[in-house]
Amino acid sequence: MTGIKRTTEKNLMVLSGRAHPALAEEVASGLGIPLVPTTAYEFANSEIYVRFEESVRGSDAFVIQSHTAPINEWVMEHLIMVDALKRASAKRITVVLPFYGYARQDKKHRGREPISARLMADLFKAAGADRLICVDLHTAQIQGFFDGPVDHLQALPILSDYVAEHYGDEELAIVSPDAGRIKVAEQWSKRLDDAPLAFIHKTRDINRPNQSKANRVVGEVQGKTCILVDDMIDSGGTICQAVEALMAAGANSVVIAATHPIFSGEAVEKLRGSSAREVIVTNTLPIPEEKRFDKLIVLSIAPLISQAIHEVFEDGSVTSLFDLNR
Repeated sequence: MTGIKRTTEKNLMVLSGRAHPALAEEVASGLGIPLVPTTAYEFANSEIYVRFEESVRGSDAFVIQSHTAPINEWVMEHLIMVDALKRASAKRITVVLPFYGYARQDKKHRGREPISARLMADLFKAAGADRLICVDLHTAQIQGFFDGPVDHLQALPILSDYVAEHYGDEELAIVSPDAGRIKVAEQWSKRLDDAPLAFIHKTRDINRPNQSKANRVVGEVQGKTCILVDDMIDSGGTICQAVEALMAAGANSVVIAATHPIFSGEAVEKLRGSSAREVIVTNTLPIPEEKRFDKLIVLSIAPLISQAIHEVFEDGSVTSLFDLNR
Protein backbone atom coordinates (compact mmCIF):
# COMPACT_ATOMS: atom_id res chain seq x y z
CA MET A 1 0.00 0.00 0.00
CA THR A 2 1.32 3.43 -0.89
CA GLY A 3 0.10 6.94 -0.37
CA ILE A 4 -1.28 6.24 3.13
CA LYS A 5 0.32 8.10 6.01
CA ARG A 6 -0.22 6.80 9.52
CA THR A 7 0.71 8.70 12.66
CA THR A 8 0.82 7.66 16.29
CA GLU A 9 1.25 11.20 17.59
CA LYS A 10 -1.23 11.92 20.37
CA ASN A 11 -3.23 15.13 20.44
CA LEU A 12 -4.21 16.67 23.77
CA MET A 13 -7.35 18.81 23.72
CA VAL A 14 -9.02 20.54 26.67
CA LEU A 15 -12.64 21.65 26.42
CA SER A 16 -14.81 23.56 28.85
CA GLY A 17 -18.47 23.99 29.57
CA ARG A 18 -19.87 27.36 30.64
CA ALA A 19 -20.22 26.67 34.38
CA HIS A 20 -16.71 27.74 35.44
CA PRO A 21 -14.68 28.88 32.42
CA ALA A 22 -12.09 30.74 34.54
CA LEU A 23 -10.91 27.48 36.13
CA ALA A 24 -10.77 25.72 32.75
CA GLU A 25 -8.72 28.59 31.29
CA GLU A 26 -6.27 28.29 34.18
CA VAL A 27 -6.01 24.51 33.74
CA ALA A 28 -5.36 24.86 30.00
CA SER A 29 -2.78 27.59 30.65
CA GLY A 30 -0.98 25.25 33.05
CA LEU A 31 -0.75 22.73 30.21
CA GLY A 32 0.47 25.35 27.76
CA ILE A 33 -2.46 24.91 25.36
CA PRO A 34 -5.61 26.91 24.54
CA LEU A 35 -9.11 25.69 25.20
CA VAL A 36 -10.92 24.31 22.16
CA PRO A 37 -13.25 27.04 20.84
CA THR A 38 -16.81 25.96 21.56
CA THR A 39 -20.23 27.34 20.70
CA ALA A 40 -22.92 26.71 23.31
CA TYR A 41 -26.33 28.25 23.80
CA GLU A 42 -29.96 27.50 24.71
CA PHE A 43 -32.89 27.28 22.35
CA ALA A 44 -36.10 29.08 23.24
CA ASN A 45 -37.40 26.04 25.12
CA SER A 46 -34.13 25.85 27.17
CA GLU A 47 -32.64 22.88 25.28
CA ILE A 48 -28.83 23.16 25.12
CA TYR A 49 -26.82 23.20 21.89
CA VAL A 50 -23.05 22.55 21.77
CA ARG A 51 -20.60 22.48 18.85
CA PHE A 52 -16.79 22.41 18.86
CA GLU A 53 -15.26 24.83 16.39
CA GLU A 54 -12.32 22.62 15.41
CA SER A 55 -11.78 18.94 14.71
CA VAL A 56 -11.41 16.62 17.72
CA ARG A 57 -11.00 13.42 15.65
CA GLY A 58 -8.47 11.04 17.21
CA SER A 59 -7.80 13.37 20.14
CA ASP A 60 -7.27 12.66 23.81
CA ALA A 61 -10.07 14.97 24.99
CA PHE A 62 -10.52 16.32 28.52
CA VAL A 63 -13.85 18.06 29.07
CA ILE A 64 -14.09 20.19 32.21
CA GLN A 65 -17.30 21.21 33.92
CA SER A 66 -17.86 21.99 37.59
CA HIS A 67 -21.40 21.21 38.70
CA THR A 68 -22.37 24.49 40.29
CA ALA A 69 -25.87 25.93 40.53
CA PRO A 70 -28.01 25.54 38.49
CA ILE A 71 -26.58 22.02 38.68
CA ASN A 72 -29.08 20.27 36.39
CA GLU A 73 -28.34 22.70 33.56
CA TRP A 74 -24.58 22.25 33.78
CA VAL A 75 -24.77 18.48 34.18
CA MET A 76 -26.85 18.29 31.02
CA GLU A 77 -24.42 20.51 29.12
CA HIS A 78 -21.55 18.32 30.32
CA LEU A 79 -23.27 15.17 29.06
CA ILE A 80 -24.05 16.77 25.72
CA MET A 81 -20.39 17.79 25.31
CA VAL A 82 -19.28 14.20 25.96
CA ASP A 83 -21.79 12.92 23.41
CA ALA A 84 -20.58 15.48 20.86
CA LEU A 85 -16.97 14.35 21.40
CA LYS A 86 -17.90 10.70 20.94
CA ARG A 87 -19.80 11.41 17.73
CA ALA A 88 -16.90 13.56 16.47
CA SER A 89 -14.55 10.53 16.86
CA ALA A 90 -12.42 11.63 19.82
CA LYS A 91 -10.10 8.71 20.63
CA ARG A 92 -10.45 8.94 24.42
CA ILE A 93 -12.79 11.12 26.49
CA THR A 94 -11.94 12.05 30.06
CA VAL A 95 -14.58 13.88 32.09
CA VAL A 96 -13.03 16.33 34.56
CA LEU A 97 -15.30 17.03 37.53
CA PRO A 98 -13.81 19.56 39.96
CA PHE A 99 -17.14 19.23 41.80
CA TYR A 100 -19.22 16.09 41.22
CA GLY A 101 -22.92 16.91 41.27
CA TYR A 102 -25.26 14.76 43.40
CA ALA A 103 -22.28 13.27 45.29
CA ARG A 104 -24.14 13.47 48.62
CA GLN A 105 -26.82 11.10 47.33
CA ASP A 106 -24.44 8.14 47.43
CA LYS A 107 -26.60 5.68 49.39
CA LYS A 108 -30.16 5.04 50.48
CA HIS A 109 -31.14 6.27 53.93
CA ARG A 110 -34.73 5.03 53.56
CA GLY A 111 -36.80 2.98 51.15
CA ARG A 112 -37.85 4.37 47.76
CA GLU A 113 -34.88 6.75 47.57
CA PRO A 114 -32.52 7.05 44.56
CA ILE A 115 -28.76 6.67 44.57
CA SER A 116 -28.23 9.69 42.35
CA ALA A 117 -24.43 9.66 42.56
CA ARG A 118 -24.48 6.24 40.85
CA LEU A 119 -26.93 7.50 38.24
CA MET A 120 -24.52 10.35 37.44
CA ALA A 121 -21.69 7.89 36.80
CA ASP A 122 -23.96 5.76 34.60
CA LEU A 123 -25.03 8.80 32.58
CA PHE A 124 -21.46 9.82 31.81
CA LYS A 125 -20.60 6.26 30.82
CA ALA A 126 -23.62 6.10 28.53
CA ALA A 127 -22.69 9.44 26.99
CA GLY A 128 -19.27 8.09 26.03
CA ALA A 129 -16.85 8.92 28.87
CA ASP A 130 -13.84 6.60 29.18
CA ARG A 131 -12.41 8.04 32.39
CA LEU A 132 -13.24 10.45 35.24
CA ILE A 133 -11.01 12.90 37.10
CA CYS A 134 -12.66 14.15 40.30
CA VAL A 135 -11.61 16.32 43.24
CA ASP A 136 -12.52 15.40 46.83
CA LEU A 137 -15.59 13.24 46.31
CA HIS A 138 -18.01 13.37 49.22
CA THR A 139 -17.39 9.65 49.80
CA ALA A 140 -14.63 7.51 48.30
CA GLN A 141 -17.10 4.77 47.34
CA ILE A 142 -18.31 6.90 44.41
CA GLN A 143 -15.11 5.87 42.61
CA GLY A 144 -16.65 2.39 42.27
CA PHE A 145 -19.83 3.70 40.65
CA PHE A 146 -18.11 4.41 37.31
CA ASP A 147 -17.26 1.47 35.04
CA GLY A 148 -13.77 2.65 34.12
CA PRO A 149 -10.73 4.43 35.59
CA VAL A 150 -11.42 7.16 38.17
CA ASP A 151 -8.67 9.49 39.37
CA HIS A 152 -9.66 10.90 42.74
CA LEU A 153 -7.59 14.02 43.40
CA GLN A 154 -7.34 15.54 46.86
CA ALA A 155 -7.01 19.22 47.73
CA LEU A 156 -5.59 18.39 51.17
CA PRO A 157 -1.95 19.14 50.23
CA ILE A 158 -2.89 22.56 48.84
CA LEU A 159 -5.00 23.49 51.88
CA SER A 160 -2.65 22.03 54.48
CA ASP A 161 0.43 23.71 52.97
CA TYR A 162 -1.33 27.06 53.37
CA VAL A 163 -2.23 26.23 56.98
CA ALA A 164 1.34 25.13 57.74
CA GLU A 165 2.74 28.35 56.29
CA HIS A 166 0.36 30.72 58.09
CA TYR A 167 -0.44 28.86 61.32
CA GLY A 168 2.45 26.42 61.69
CA ASP A 169 3.97 28.26 64.66
CA GLU A 170 0.73 28.00 66.67
CA GLU A 171 -0.52 25.07 68.77
CA LEU A 172 -2.92 23.34 66.39
CA ALA A 173 -5.77 20.85 66.72
CA ILE A 174 -7.38 19.27 63.68
CA VAL A 175 -11.15 19.06 64.01
CA SER A 176 -13.57 16.96 61.99
CA PRO A 177 -17.12 18.39 61.78
CA ASP A 178 -18.49 14.89 62.46
CA ALA A 179 -17.27 11.41 63.33
CA GLY A 180 -17.59 10.26 59.72
CA ARG A 181 -14.71 12.40 58.47
CA ILE A 182 -12.16 11.41 61.11
CA LYS A 183 -10.02 9.60 58.52
CA VAL A 184 -9.62 12.82 56.56
CA ALA A 185 -8.71 14.66 59.77
CA GLU A 186 -6.08 11.98 60.44
CA GLN A 187 -4.48 12.73 57.05
CA TRP A 188 -4.40 16.41 57.99
CA SER A 189 -2.78 15.54 61.30
CA LYS A 190 0.01 13.57 59.59
CA ARG A 191 0.83 16.54 57.36
CA LEU A 192 0.81 18.98 60.27
CA ASP A 193 3.30 17.35 62.65
CA ASP A 194 0.79 14.93 64.18
CA ALA A 195 -1.44 17.69 65.53
CA PRO A 196 -4.05 16.29 67.98
CA LEU A 197 -7.51 15.37 66.71
CA ALA A 198 -11.01 16.29 67.84
CA PHE A 199 -14.46 16.00 66.32
CA ILE A 200 -17.90 17.51 66.71
CA HIS A 201 -20.65 15.14 67.80
CA LYS A 202 -23.71 16.17 65.83
CA THR A 203 -27.18 14.91 65.01
CA ARG A 204 -29.02 15.22 61.70
CA ASP A 205 -32.70 14.98 60.81
CA ILE A 206 -32.91 13.04 57.52
CA ASN A 207 -36.24 14.76 56.82
CA ARG A 208 -34.61 18.23 56.81
CA PRO A 209 -31.85 18.68 54.20
CA ASN A 210 -28.84 20.91 54.94
CA GLN A 211 -29.62 20.98 58.65
CA SER A 212 -27.81 19.38 61.56
CA LYS A 213 -27.04 20.27 65.16
CA ALA A 214 -23.59 20.46 66.71
CA ASN A 215 -23.98 18.94 70.17
CA ARG A 216 -20.52 18.81 71.77
CA VAL A 217 -16.79 18.73 71.12
CA VAL A 218 -15.02 15.40 71.61
CA GLY A 219 -11.28 15.96 72.18
CA GLU A 220 -9.03 18.59 73.73
CA VAL A 221 -9.17 22.00 72.05
CA GLN A 222 -8.55 24.30 75.02
CA GLY A 223 -6.18 27.12 74.04
CA LYS A 224 -5.54 25.70 70.56
CA THR A 225 -5.93 27.04 67.06
CA CYS A 226 -8.51 24.64 65.65
CA ILE A 227 -8.38 23.76 61.94
CA LEU A 228 -11.94 22.70 61.13
CA VAL A 229 -11.76 20.57 57.97
CA ASP A 230 -14.55 19.45 55.61
CA ASP A 231 -15.07 18.64 51.94
CA MET A 232 -17.65 21.35 51.29
CA ILE A 233 -19.50 24.33 52.70
CA ASP A 234 -23.08 24.45 51.45
CA SER A 235 -25.59 26.45 53.52
CA GLY A 236 -22.94 27.13 56.18
CA GLY A 237 -25.15 26.24 59.13
CA THR A 238 -23.33 23.08 60.24
CA ILE A 239 -19.82 24.51 59.94
CA CYS A 240 -20.74 27.75 61.74
CA GLN A 241 -22.35 25.80 64.60
CA ALA A 242 -19.14 23.81 64.87
CA VAL A 243 -17.08 27.01 65.06
CA GLU A 244 -19.16 28.32 67.95
CA ALA A 245 -19.03 24.94 69.72
CA LEU A 246 -15.23 24.97 69.51
CA MET A 247 -14.99 28.54 70.81
CA ALA A 248 -17.32 27.63 73.68
CA ALA A 249 -15.02 24.67 74.46
CA GLY A 250 -12.09 27.03 74.93
CA ALA A 251 -10.43 27.12 71.51
CA ASN A 252 -8.10 30.05 70.99
CA SER A 253 -9.37 30.50 67.41
CA VAL A 254 -10.94 28.49 64.59
CA VAL A 255 -9.85 28.33 60.96
CA ILE A 256 -12.19 26.64 58.46
CA ALA A 257 -10.62 24.68 55.59
CA ALA A 258 -12.88 23.14 52.93
CA THR A 259 -12.44 22.14 49.29
CA HIS A 260 -15.78 23.06 47.70
CA PRO A 261 -17.33 26.52 48.33
CA ILE A 262 -20.95 25.87 47.38
CA PHE A 263 -22.15 28.84 49.49
CA SER A 264 -25.90 28.32 49.06
CA GLY A 265 -28.52 30.69 50.45
CA GLU A 266 -27.27 32.74 53.42
CA ALA A 267 -23.98 30.86 53.76
CA VAL A 268 -21.82 33.93 53.20
CA GLU A 269 -23.70 35.96 55.81
CA LYS A 270 -23.35 33.10 58.31
CA LEU A 271 -19.63 32.70 57.66
CA ARG A 272 -18.98 36.44 57.75
CA GLY A 273 -20.81 36.72 61.07
CA SER A 274 -19.23 33.63 62.63
CA SER A 275 -16.26 33.56 65.00
CA ALA A 276 -14.09 31.89 62.35
CA ARG A 277 -10.70 33.55 62.00
CA GLU A 278 -10.36 32.59 58.35
CA VAL A 279 -12.24 30.52 55.76
CA ILE A 280 -9.91 28.71 53.33
CA VAL A 281 -11.38 27.10 50.19
CA THR A 282 -10.33 26.19 46.65
CA ASN A 283 -11.76 27.36 43.35
CA THR A 284 -13.39 24.05 42.34
CA LEU A 285 -16.59 26.11 42.12
CA PRO A 286 -16.96 29.72 40.93
CA ILE A 287 -17.31 32.33 43.67
CA PRO A 288 -18.91 35.53 42.37
CA GLU A 289 -17.79 38.86 43.81
CA GLU A 290 -20.94 39.22 45.89
CA LYS A 291 -20.06 35.98 47.71
CA ARG A 292 -16.53 37.02 48.64
CA PHE A 293 -15.74 38.45 52.05
CA ASP A 294 -12.73 39.71 54.02
CA LYS A 295 -11.71 36.49 55.77
CA LEU A 296 -12.20 34.27 52.70
CA ILE A 297 -9.03 32.80 51.16
CA VAL A 298 -9.36 31.08 47.77
CA LEU A 299 -6.56 28.73 46.66
CA SER A 300 -6.31 27.46 43.10
CA ILE A 301 -6.94 23.78 42.32
CA ALA A 302 -5.91 24.33 38.68
CA PRO A 303 -2.23 23.22 39.03
CA LEU A 304 -3.35 19.89 40.51
CA ILE A 305 -5.87 19.28 37.72
CA SER A 306 -3.30 20.29 35.08
CA GLN A 307 -0.80 17.81 36.54
CA ALA A 308 -3.40 15.04 36.56
CA ILE A 309 -4.36 15.70 32.93
CA HIS A 310 -0.68 15.69 31.94
CA GLU A 311 -0.09 12.35 33.69
CA VAL A 312 -3.15 10.75 32.10
CA PHE A 313 -2.23 12.05 28.65
CA GLU A 314 1.37 10.81 28.97
CA ASP A 315 0.24 7.48 30.47
CA GLY A 316 2.12 8.43 33.62
CA SER A 317 1.28 7.91 37.28
CA VAL A 318 -1.60 9.93 38.68
CA THR A 319 -0.99 8.09 41.97
CA SER A 320 2.20 10.13 42.34
CA LEU A 321 -0.02 13.15 43.00
CA PHE A 322 -1.63 11.42 46.01
CA ASP A 323 1.38 11.60 48.37
CA LEU A 324 -0.38 13.01 51.41
CA ASN A 325 2.35 12.20 53.93
CA ARG A 326 5.27 14.15 52.57
